[in-house]
Amino acid sequence: MSLLRFASILTLAFWVGGLAALALVGAPTLFDVLEAGDPAAGRALAGRLFGAMFDRFQHLAWICGGLLAALLILRTALGPRPRPFAIRLSLTLAMLAFALVSGLVVAPRIEAIRRNTSGAVASLADDDARKVALGRLHRLSTGLAGLTIVAGVGLLWMEMKDPH
Repeated sequence: MSLLRFASILTLAFWVGGLAALALVGAPTLFDVLEAGDPAAGRALAGRLFGAMFDRFQHLAWICGGLLAALLILRTALGPRPRPFAIRLSLTLAMLAFALVSGLVVAPRIEAIRRNTSGAVASLADDDARKVALGRLHRLSTGLAGLTIVAGVGLLWMEMKDPH
């Protein structure tokens, strides 16, 4: 059982830590460095690079979500049952849903806007419908990532407090 618990903690750490690193270090660094050299072209390049990094990470997040759910179910079947199991499984499935929506719905729409504007979204007027839509989608993506991180930290907390 301790091996399954360790695998659960490791999966959560990779998923939540990776997402936090992308959001708190990767994206700001890409945009700061590339925009410093060339504000317009650098911003467009940073957006393309971060989009590619995020896309690759999303696939790993989906694997982590499925693995974490399977590990919880396996731990329950083999006993002792992780407490509170229903909350843990619900949080895991919610995190997986957030990752799926972000990767399969939000990210492709963001990419479509970037392609439609040849990556020059920053040069559009602030009231341009495409720029407004991109801002809304970016806020949604950020919100989903934030919810995933908060739920993941909650799961880590539950794991650490569980006496089993």
